[in-house]
Amino acid sequence: MFPGLTTRLSSISKASATTIDGDKDLIVLTGTTAIATINPKVPNKASQAQVIMLIPVDGAVATTTAGNIAVVQSMLQNKVTVMVWNPIQAKWYPHALA
Repeated sequence: MFPGLTTRLSSISKASATTIDGDKDLIVLTGTTAIATINPKVPNKASQAQVIMLIPVDGAVATTTAGNIAVVQSMLQNKVTVMVWNPIQAKWYPHALA
């Protein structure tokens, strides 16, 4: 996939919550509620690796390990966090921050 060349990224704005749907490629998060679970983009295809990008706009948003996210991560306000769905562990993994 070559975003912008052969395909377009889908996007949506939604409130940060304990559980969110990862139903679009780019998700702009409002609010600052910690996220524990992200439902895969295509639930019946949850056995396939997936990638989403999250942008919190109202402040930092944390992830927790109470659901299907592998590590605790603080997503910085107005910065993109890339999350990768690993179907083998059934967990989302955020990109590494230095």
